[in-house]
Amino acid sequence: MAQPLFFLVLVLAFVGSVTDAAVVEHTFRVGNVRVRRQCKNRVITAVNGQLPGPTIYAHEGDTVIVHVINESPYDMSIHWHGILQLLTAWADGPNMITQCPIRPGKSYTYKFNIIGQEGTLWWHAHVSSLRATVHGALIILPREGPKAYPFPQPYKEVPILLGEWWNANVVQVENKALATGLQPNKSDAFTINGRLGDLYRCSDKHTYKLDVEYGKTYLLRIINAAVNNQLFFKMAGHSFTVVAVDAGYTVPYPTDVLVLAPGQTVDALVVANAPPSRYYMAARAYISSPPPLQPFDDTTTTGIVRYKSAMPSSARPAMPLMPDYTDTPTAHQFYTSLTGLLKPGWPTVPLHVDEHMFVTFGLGTVPCRRDQPRCTQGALAASMNNVSFEFPTQTSLLEAHFKGVKGIYTRDFPDRPPLVFDFTNKNLSTNRALMFTSKGTKLKKVKYNATVEIVLQNTAIIGTENHPLHLHGFNFFVLAQGFGNFDWETAVQSYNLVHPQMRNTIAVPTGGWAVIRFVANNPGIWFMHCHLDVHLPWGLGMAFEVENGPTPDSTLPPPPPDFPQC
Repeated sequence: MAQPLFFLVLVLAFVGSVTDAAVVEHTFRVGNVRVRRQCKNRVITAVNGQLPGPTIYAHEGDTVIVHVINESPYDMSIHWHGILQLLTAWADGPNMITQCPIRPGKSYTYKFNIIGQEGTLWWHAHVSSLRATVHGALIILPREGPKAYPFPQPYKEVPILLGEWWNANVVQVENKALATGLQPNKSDAFTINGRLGDLYRCSDKHTYKLDVEYGKTYLLRIINAAVNNQLFFKMAGHSFTVVAVDAGYTVPYPTDVLVLAPGQTVDALVVANAPPSRYYMAARAYISSPPPLQPFDDTTTTGIVRYKSAMPSSARPAMPLMPDYTDTPTAHQFYTSLTGLLKPGWPTVPLHVDEHMFVTFGLGTVPCRRDQPRCTQGALAASMNNVSFEFPTQTSLLEAHFKGVKGIYTRDFPDRPPLVFDFTNKNLSTNRALMFTSKGTKLKKVKYNATVEIVLQNTAIIGTENHPLHLHGFNFFVLAQGFGNFDWETAVQSYNLVHPQMRNTIAVPTGGWAVIRFVANNPGIWFMHCHLDVHLPWGLGMAFEVENGPTPDSTLPPPPPDFPQC
């Protein structure tokens, strides 16, 4: 019962410190903006004309209010990625899950409290592929300020948002893929803080630059805001000490390479102790699929670290030696070497489990639709336990849940896959009997405060890939992860029940599995889905329906008066 008690203490602490809390208020005007990149004029959708959008700074205990005014031609919703949204599920943001979209010309005010969270999170559009350019950082400082960090206070903090860039319209790219049932076109570049870097043509002036002072320590708050790519990140001449991931503190972990799946964040300390000069920071794709590879963006984005005391030079900065695109051992070592930091009063792993789930997920096919003339052998799909998630169209899941609307979803998401087979056997990857999946809007109903453990098992159908799965509304403990088929007797011996890393997005190893555990102490509808955007409209998602608790303080309140309507 340590987790529910911790939640109660957090709520009481929040109530007791409300006089110290602040209201952080922003207005987001989402609209189309003309930009020029790679010698081409482009129209993108952005917030307040910025890429990335505004950074939100808040302290633990603050209330955040964001007025979103949709001046774009597209439906819009904003998700506050990693915010727990305790009793504020109406502000979570995923389109048709917790809300209907904000229509063009309309507005909606998101309001939520930050309770018991510190670190680096972010916000992004949760409609179509618009998060490619509609995103920004959300940084939560300790209530007492930086002096309360469980690591040496840095000289300066720097948000680093890694992104993905298309020269084409991203909405059209996605629509074309959905119409054909095929993979979408790969991106044309990656970005650091919205800038491509000088390795791309016409991009010398579109290069991010970080000025540093020799001997000072910098905290890099790194966010992977890319749409479909996991990324390696390095800095020539420097190493990192990871101190947090997904706004959860870690035991300090030294490394010279970081790996981030879309949606994940890493807080890393960097000491500027290299010979004063100029150095590249760089990001490139980590491709977890084995050969033969699908076409992928094989470019590298760069920023420049400039020592203020260095002599001016026209020479190119030093370039870090980047891992190979398919360097799964390096990625796996990073993902599995992180452990959570223990402090008195912080949440610990619940040892009693109420709900055990075994969820297989991966790619598959569904029959071609009539509006897909180029689709002949079946359209690409994705599923969890062979259910390809279908978004509702009449009302959002949360509103249907709150108002008791029938016919929008069912409560029969299976705890087990319908068929047990050799999940990661690549020889079965084209077995047509295993490839076809069924569509449905099926939810898993969970009692309030129940502890849920999920074995997430990759499959090799069509291909294997490291899928980043994001859970809305909760942080979870990563107990174990590995390759091949999950085996209980072997895996349970490797469970870390003492200081596992805490995440909101887990990169499940390619052709492998991961075990996560969380406490369902937040009533509402909570989405779990792959954060590779290409897989979301294909159906790689599901949702939890968490019941109300026994008290008013554990009961979901009604929606706000300006809640968007379908």
